[in-house]
Amino acid sequence: METLNTWLQSFIDKDYLWIVEVFIVVTATLCIAFIVNRFIAKILLRSHATKSLWDDALFEALHRPAKWMVWVLGLSYAASIAARQTEVNLLTMIAPARTVLSIMLIVWFIVGFIKRAENNLTDPGYARKPMDKTTAMAIGKLLRVSTIITSALVVLQSLGYSISGVLAFGGIGGIAVGFAAKDLLANFFGGLMIYLDRPFAVGDWVRSPDKNIEGTVEDIGWRLTRIRTFDKRPLYVPNATFTQISVENPSRMLNRRIKETIGIRYDDAGKMAAIVSDVKSMLQNHPAIDQDQTMIVNFDAFNSSSLDFFIYTFTKTTAWIEYHEIKQDVMLKIIDIIEQHNAECAFPTATVHIPHGVTLPDGAHQAPGV
Repeated sequence: METLNTWLQSFIDKDYLWIVEVFIVVTATLCIAFIVNRFIAKILLRSHATKSLWDDALFEALHRPAKWMVWVLGLSYAASIAARQTEVNLLTMIAPARTVLSIMLIVWFIVGFIKRAENNLTDPGYARKPMDKTTAMAIGKLLRVSTIITSALVVLQSLGYSISGVLAFGGIGGIAVGFAAKDLLANFFGGLMIYLDRPFAVGDWVRSPDKNIEGTVEDIGWRLTRIRTFDKRPLYVPNATFTQISVENPSRMLNRRIKETIGIRYDDAGKMAAIVSDVKSMLQNHPAIDQDQTMIVNFDAFNSSSLDFFIYTFTKTTAWIEYHEIKQDVMLKIIDIIEQHNAECAFPTATVHIPHGVTLPDGAHQAPGV
């Protein structure tokens, strides 16, 4: 720069030299930012051609912060040149501002890298064995919070504040904050228990017999868990709630159960044994029924209007829609079996006995009976 100044002084008046220097610095910054932007963009395109998740996350996170870092360093240098030549007292503010902005850009890069790595770790396109989404989210959130807190302390130290004083104040004030925000802390530790115990994960269908909670888990935060109910409404549940209630996780069931009671007429009592035998044989040969699970088909009860038998079996699938298709097929086959035996499904009926008969309008007499 001194050589450049000496050369410029031979052409330009010394009073206006700093303006030219600022122009050169800004122009150089513009060119360097353009080169850095194009260079990282080309590397990013090449990284997409590989199956490694880390290079994609690194260069995607680095792309924009690197360009802005060039601008911060270049403009701060240009501002320092201008401040030395003007009467405005900005020189003492430039260095701290450059430090703070540089730290913010570094944090932007680190947070972006953590977020993209978290997404790539759960993406089957990058990993042969994708990480559990809930675990990845928990680790990612913890790393991002740690990065932001650390950067805030570094910024305070760079601005001349004592970190030890801040930490001491935080230790004393933490007691008061703890009492004032006990519900917030309860939700935080509730979220921590969800991450550690993992009773459910993002994407699971959960419900609680203790509360009116049922739906698909969309997000597990440090304070709230967002559940999308089956009517597509978001339900926000404080994490502390899950430490006090029972939670069912149907998404982790091994099979789905078919449990139905079917009634036939009393007139078809003699056909009950054959019907039950054929229904059981049908279930034993059904490709969608799990033969390793409990299977029961038995005459069950003398009902008021029917003779009831029940089926108790399990499907191989746990998919909700597929399960109902299988159940429909089983029920239709049971109807076919009943009809093949010339029997009928029962429905509520009533029998009225008239002991002395009735007199018809034409004067004829009907014997006692029905």
